[in-house]
Amino acid sequence: MLQAPQRYLNFIGNELTPADSGETIAVVDPSNGETFASIPRSRAGDVGRAVHAARGAFEGAWGRFSAMERSRLLMRLAGLVDAHREELAQLESRDTGKPLKQGRADAQALSRYFEYYAGAADKLHGQTIPYQTGYTVLTVREPHGVTGHIIPWNYPMQIFGRSVAASLAVGNACVVKPAEDACLTLIRVAELAAEAGLPAGALNVVTGLGAEAGQALAEHPDVDHLSFTGSPETGRRVAQAGAQHHCPVTLELGGKSPQIVFDDADLQAALPVLVNAIIQNGGQTCSAGSRVLIQRGIHDALVEQLIERFSALRAGPAMADLDLGPLVSRRQLQRVWDYLSDAQASGLGFAAQGTVQDNAPSAGFYQAPVLLTRVPRDDRLFQEEIFGPVLVTTPFQDEHEALALANGTRYGLVAGVWTRDGARQMRMARAIRGGQVFINNYGAGGGVELPFGGVRASGHGREKGFEALYAFTNLKTIAIRHD
Repeated sequence: MLQAPQRYLNFIGNELTPADSGETIAVVDPSNGETFASIPRSRAGDVGRAVHAARGAFEGAWGRFSAMERSRLLMRLAGLVDAHREELAQLESRDTGKPLKQGRADAQALSRYFEYYAGAADKLHGQTIPYQTGYTVLTVREPHGVTGHIIPWNYPMQIFGRSVAASLAVGNACVVKPAEDACLTLIRVAELAAEAGLPAGALNVVTGLGAEAGQALAEHPDVDHLSFTGSPETGRRVAQAGAQHHCPVTLELGGKSPQIVFDDADLQAALPVLVNAIIQNGGQTCSAGSRVLIQRGIHDALVEQLIERFSALRAGPAMADLDLGPLVSRRQLQRVWDYLSDAQASGLGFAAQGTVQDNAPSAGFYQAPVLLTRVPRDDRLFQEEIFGPVLVTTPFQDEHEALALANGTRYGLVAGVWTRDGARQMRMARAIRGGQVFINNYGAGGGVELPFGGVRASGHGREKGFEALYAFTNLKTIAIRHD
């Protein structure tokens, strides 16, 4: 197992530095509940130093980089991430509890983000606009300046990649505040960025509590754009803080995503996807397919197959590389327990439950996958994001009812539709309120190239794909009179 250093530090201006206060936060291994490292407990002063460093880089060396130079630097960083992929994967898995295979996939995705945005950096073009005789009018896209990135604990590397790589590609300088539950890989990636040649201050990572360091970053008047991924409740506070100094905010706030299975679906193709979409990362995924809506004629038959699959699932330590690892923290485990206790109290029994490996450490934060069936639409398990390996099924009669159920929560992030009927595919895709709809698949393998974001309580703005570059730039119109 990777022997992590006992003390990690902030990365500000290409230097590792403790918090001004000298205080630290314990880093706990979710697989065994033991403290194995510490991170700085940063506050407003530390965040202020990072923002100052970023502003200096933007107005200095980093701001003078051409698009071609930024492209080449990000490509070097992609190569370094790839070269250190196993190191990063093991560190991510130990820090978050996710199975090692998921840590490896996340490290590979991070490299791909830098590679993708390296290729896009010099391809963000403006336009010329036909206007009155005697004028030439054109538009250019320019970086905001300093961008703040508040990163959650469930996919630190991936979410860092999709926001920070895009922001750097267009020339912003970045200040990153990771969740206190999962910081370690991002500090290491910042070191690799400096090794790749990123000027001091262009990328800064400041650790700490959300209510202290996170709030300080959201409220800082010299931050020009904020990107936040997390809960709707915290997202509202971030947006309100940014609004105090007219700072635009991109919010990705989770979901209660449905997978809709019609009676003409290819069930053998759908079945493994339905299961994986809720157990991946222990269900701690904003786009988890946590509701399966099944047409009544096939509901019981499909449920029997789900029961068989769920009963065979195993949870265990991250390095055991089983179907899923522990949840990230005792607090998150308690949250899932509370939902399941409510379900049992309301008469919703478990249709199936996986197992926890016999020799898994008793102090680890383990929750076996749980399947509940025929959950009514007004139940909180149908309506609320649990963020754990809990899948609910609900039957529907026809397309009209399926849409009502799919759109029947406050969220609108992702949906899956399983049907061979081409016309129904398009009707459902257009009528579902959400940011991504997948037909006869779910997630499309991650898709760095695919714009991602939600509507309603799932947030606003888009990350990933070329579309993300627009959010990290301002559009300027230049009108030249020459007659």
